[in-house]
Formats: sequence, structure tokens, C-alpha cells
Amino acid sequence: METCWEEAGWERLAPGVARRRMPEWDETVGVVVGRTDILVVDTGATLRAGAELRSGITRLTGRRPTRIALTHPHFDHVLGSAAFAGCEVYGATGLDELLRRERETLREDAIRHGVDRDAATEAVDHLASPHHLVCGELSLDLGGRTALLANVGPGHTAHDLAVLVPGRPEVVFCGDLVEESGTPQAGPDAIPGHWPAALDRLLALGGADARYVPGHGSVVDAAFVRAQRDELAARFGVSGQPSL
Repeated sequence: METCWEEAGWERLAPGVARRRMPEWDETVGVVVGRTDILVVDTGATLRAGAELRSGITRLTGRRPTRIALTHPHFDHVLGSAAFAGCEVYGATGLDELLRRERETLREDAIRHGVDRDAATEAVDHLASPHHLVCGELSLDLGGRTALLANVGPGHTAHDLAVLVPGRPEVVFCGDLVEESGTPQAGPDAIPGHWPAALDRLLALGGADARYVPGHGSVVDAAFVRAQRDELAARFGVSGQPSL
């Protein structure tokens, strides 16, 4: 199983852990495979993308995904979720209310960024609300391995969730708190004054030797995350000492 990920367009990060950079918006989707459960981290920008991810993961592992962690509420990370019927969905505290309240905003944002209007409407109409909300940290037993969900925000949004997969190496899915392919995007829902502190929490979570998986771009190390933290602090005029 482990040798098949690259052939199917995935990047293997550790045993049983992989990610895929999606076309169009280059958003990362992650997968963590345990003996009893399969966790998917983010779900792509459309129902079609979500369905392709689900069928691809099922083909590679011989099992259907069972859990989803949503790193934040932007269209390119959540709109594929309804394609994962039967999965338990996890998000940061308040994500459920935001997705109910801001559905029209989510739909318009997707259309503005190039998603077909009908596809965006369908995905938003069927978008499932998270079943489990994370305040602080939540450990998931996937069968022989653990995934730790950590509410490390606010920063990029008010609902930033990171996923730590212990092992050698440890892997941290960062969502858009970290971006490698360009300058981190601070939209109207960003909370810039808290973003550097969120990256401090992310670094404390993963440690010096983890592989950090950004929401967009190549996998990075702790030094990259520290540098981006300090750049954001300078960009937004946040007081305090740079991270160590």
C-alpha cells in the first residue's frame, strides 16, 4: 500500500500519512491511515473533487474514509465535504455556526475564485455541519495510531485547526496558517494580531523536527514556520519577541 501513493499523485510524508496538492487552487488534502479509521484533512473545492478524493483513497487503502478534519472554513478546503457521506466531521469551535450563517458568502467566494456557479451552489447546499467541535485539543484513535486535532487559532481565520500525526517524522497539517507557495493571504476574516501567536502554538505542537504541511505549497520545516511567523509579526505590527 505504501508504495502506491506516489503513483496515484500523492506525496508520502510518513508511513500511513500522505497529502495531495489539488489542481486549480493548489490546496493541500491530507490522509492519515490507521487500522480501523482513515482521517482526511480537508476535502477540496467542489463535490466532484471530494468524490474523486474519496474514491482514490478507497482504492489505495481498500477502505472508505471515516473521519474528516477541516482546517478552516474557506471554500477550497471544505466544499468537497458532502462527498464523504457517513464520515464524522471535526472542526474548530464555532465552525458549525459560521458555516450555517455564511453559506451565501462561501458560495460567492467560490464563484469569484473560479468555481462554476452550479457546482458552487450544489456544494454549499449539501455542505455538512461539523459533528465534533474542538476547543483546545482532541486525540483521535485511528487504530494503532493517533491524530491530534489542535485548535491553534485564531489567525488566518477565527477557526484554525491543525492536525498533528505523531511518528518518525511527526507531521503537522497546518491549513492556511502556513503557506509556502506565496505570501500568506489575510482576507477579511483573518485576525492578523493573533496570527503570529497561532504560529507559536503550531511550533510548540510539532517541535523542531516535524514536517509542516502548509495549506498551499511544498512541505516545510520549523525554521520556515518561524521565519513566516516573524514576517507576519512585522507585516501586521504585532508587538512581542520573535519566535525562538
